[in-house]
Amino acid sequence: MKKIYISLVLACNLLAVGRTIAQDLWPAVTKEMRPWTRWWWLGSAVDRPNLERELTLFDKSGFGGVEVTPIYGAKGFESSYLNFLSPQWMNMLGVATDKANALGMGVDINLGTGWPFGGPQIKEKDAATKLILDEFELKKGERITFPLKPKDPKQHYFFLQALQAFRSDNSEINLDDYISKTTGTWEAPADIRLLAVFSGRTGQKVKRAAPGGAGYTLDHLGQQSVLSYFNRFTEAFKDKPLHVRAFFNDSYEVYGANWTDEFLQSFERIKGYRLQDHLLDFAGKGKNEAKTAGLKSDYREVVNALLAQNFLIPFTDFAHRYRAISKNQAHGSPGNLIDLYADTDIAECETFGSSSFDLPGLRRDTADIRNVDPDPMMAKFATSATNVYGKKYTSSETFTWLTEHFKTSLSQTKPEVEQLFLAGVNHVFYHGTTYSPKNVPFPGWLFYASVNFVPQNSFWEHLTGLNQYITRVQSILQSSRADNELLVYWPIYDIWNNAKGVDKALKVHDVDEWLHPTQFYKQSVQLQKRGYSFDFATDKILEGTTVNGGKLQTSKDAIPYRAIYIPACHYFSEVTLQKILEMANQGATVIFQQLPKEVPGYSQLEKRRTLFNKLIASLGFEKDKANQYTAFGKGKIYLTTDINSALETEQILPERINQTGLKFSRRVAGKDTYYYLVNHSGQTVDRHIALNVQAKYYSLLDPQTGRTYQLPSSDGKIRVQIPSGYSWIVLASEQQASEPFRYQDELHQVAQLDRDWKVNFIAGGPVLPKAKKLDQLSSWTEWGDKDAVNFSGTANYEKTFSIHKDLSKSYLLKLGRVAESARVYINGKDAGVLWSIPFQQDITPLLVNGENKIRIEVANLMANRICYLDRKKVTWRNYHEINFVNINYKDFDASKWAPMESGLIGPVTIWSY
Repeated sequence: MKKIYISLVLACNLLAVGRTIAQDLWPAVTKEMRPWTRWWWLGSAVDRPNLERELTLFDKSGFGGVEVTPIYGAKGFESSYLNFLSPQWMNMLGVATDKANALGMGVDINLGTGWPFGGPQIKEKDAATKLILDEFELKKGERITFPLKPKDPKQHYFFLQALQAFRSDNSEINLDDYISKTTGTWEAPADIRLLAVFSGRTGQKVKRAAPGGAGYTLDHLGQQSVLSYFNRFTEAFKDKPLHVRAFFNDSYEVYGANWTDEFLQSFERIKGYRLQDHLLDFAGKGKNEAKTAGLKSDYREVVNALLAQNFLIPFTDFAHRYRAISKNQAHGSPGNLIDLYADTDIAECETFGSSSFDLPGLRRDTADIRNVDPDPMMAKFATSATNVYGKKYTSSETFTWLTEHFKTSLSQTKPEVEQLFLAGVNHVFYHGTTYSPKNVPFPGWLFYASVNFVPQNSFWEHLTGLNQYITRVQSILQSSRADNELLVYWPIYDIWNNAKGVDKALKVHDVDEWLHPTQFYKQSVQLQKRGYSFDFATDKILEGTTVNGGKLQTSKDAIPYRAIYIPACHYFSEVTLQKILEMANQGATVIFQQLPKEVPGYSQLEKRRTLFNKLIASLGFEKDKANQYTAFGKGKIYLTTDINSALETEQILPERINQTGLKFSRRVAGKDTYYYLVNHSGQTVDRHIALNVQAKYYSLLDPQTGRTYQLPSSDGKIRVQIPSGYSWIVLASEQQASEPFRYQDELHQVAQLDRDWKVNFIAGGPVLPKAKKLDQLSSWTEWGDKDAVNFSGTANYEKTFSIHKDLSKSYLLKLGRVAESARVYINGKDAGVLWSIPFQQDITPLLVNGENKIRIEVANLMANRICYLDRKKVTWRNYHEINFVNINYKDFDASKWAPMESGLIGPVTIWSY
């Protein structure tokens, strides 16, 4: 069953009352509320006319801004390449920012080319650095010669930083005096195992670099190396106004970089002992695995600290010097992701690949399925960093490799982006759009890893539907704050205090290894299913948390939390435990699933272990007894595997929305509360539900259409009627929309429009197929017309029909199967873009009694035309570097693809209610 559907365009043009209502309840739109897109400049071969033309097209389609990323170029256009940061390049950046500002759009820039940060200014001394821990075995009387070199012959820029010799009984011979020697030898007095620590180089260079951007990857952990990187930008920018909103850093893909030349000194300063004094155990060559794990934990904690202190905080400071903000993707970093997300102004997460949804008719090809689906819980690492510090935006690199090239429909993007919204993301960046000169033939310049949100895409004219939907949802999400009642502690030390490996890079592609098996993840999933809302907390976040009236205040701008939950974990900081008990003493509610067992790390281990045990003992819990509780000062501490009972005892109640099959996110703005409700189930949800937030009035803000309606309530309940694939925003407030919502009761089919359609092709290629009259709707690839099989673009479907219009009824148009998006006109008036499941629209104001005309502009995808080009061996993918690959990173070839279903399939029906 479905509610009244009327597009925002229709509401604005036809219904003055609707326009006034929308202005009252929908926030005023800013550029950040619209979707943005990553804008790849291939070879930076850009010019003023094409920059201004593309920005104008972006603005018309509903984009709020672009994120400029220069990358490798197209072959044959080398003479047009501009070197990154050259005066000519800076001039073109100025053209882009001037035009964007004139259009009310924004511009962000990648503070580099390709990824990760690096370039010609990075010499080997400042390049990504790695720990080399070599072992040499010497017989008695054998000698080593200085300078000592690593075993890896590829290492030619390195420093010997530690050297230790061990006899067969593991007793040590101190060789500190030999570390700096550049000549001479040392003779083994007995059979010796020699361990040497070198500071080496990974040799990694910038991936997908643009002209002027090639070079070594930056050492992100080194203070001087980071400063040397930024110096190039200081020289290029020359302290002139840039009119750039943000500087951006892509995901941390610095492979094998786990060291810096000053690491040992930094380690001693932070941890209070010399790591080089414990090389045997650090290398895993000793007999104490627990000590090895503790040393590795301290090492990883120092890596985390250096990444924040030497890179992310200076990166943010650098952005502020130019009146810009910083934006960072922390995932993939060898550190505490939540804290690293929080070290810049905007935390940015990423979706990679496609998800599984139960929506009827939603296509998902087996080739698009990866080892692990995008996990909304992973997005909460970034949104938590935003929420606990009271920041405004969490952004997302969105739709990366959603499907194979040219096969992504707009309907497939909707549930994917809705998962991000539900997780708290509110500033979407498409991945993405490639700059392409107007004179480049179809399909224009394209990037190898993206959904191609480009004007050459056959869905471009219908992209406004997706863009308007995202704008409306983000207008609410950005005008409000997450109303989450719980903090859930993330036990990072269970990852760090492990004897295996060296650094621990936490990647979105590996969540099935480092995240999914944990109780932290399993308990978070169960809490969400139960109907609770929460953010994740780290040791650093808890360190700055205060208690006020029994609630946890993580920062002055954050909404307070009602309790903190610590899922089962083995390792726990005694400092954090002391802080938690202090908060409980001040009135906080704390819930442990299990008590942690021991402290992590090796530094001052016995002293910290003693304090930890003392704090645990102070709780007075009985050993091996489940479900215990104690009053602790003004607060309460639970030890229980039944968190639901503990929370309900504290009158912290879940929302009952999830029991209906809907997903939700709750937001607050002043005295108003918003519920974003999404139906990803396979059927309509038609239920009466009681929201936890009771209000005088309830209103529906429909993000698909922009219309607003009154929702009646009775006994504190409202009726929701949300079709599969649809979403609502419910406002609980002192104000209310004026137009009543009409539920779709007594739905009856009054017309079936499957026959007698006239079809003509109006835009696309390689050629426009001939017009056709259809006795029955079907895919145009099945008409026996080879031009139609090869065609990608838009076809115009027209017919007339008669209907007896009952003025007491409303009328709903259902298009059935659409391949892949449509714009509907009734009697010459625009009824809106139908771009996603369930492909239906209320057309009541547009129908007349008697004869009516319907016209539907249907666009398919680019796939069939690309298939034609590859069969004809037309050269269209001709790029430097990676050129163009498929979803499995193999050479792209569409020549053997079967034609994709295209056009209006139906059945097309009209229903009264």
